[in-house]
Amino acid sequence: MKKRLTISVDADVIAIAKRYANSRGISLSALIEQSIRETVKAKGDTPSFASRWRGEFRAAERKAPRYDALAKKYL
Repeated sequence: MKKRLTISVDADVIAIAKRYANSRGISLSALIEQSIRETVKAKGDTPSFASRWRGEFRAAERKAPRYDALAKKYL
């Protein structure tokens, strides 16, 4: 079921988007819907922040003065 959505876009962008959609033989609504679907799909496939960085950090050297200060503060 289709629903209406009201958005605000700069007039220059609207003109460019209309020409782009027209050159591809689709409506502006279809172009926007397609763009949103692609964006959401791309974001859905993106791993989380934690999984992207898991295993990427090395342990600090235990002899470093900074390690001692951080260990004292947080451990």
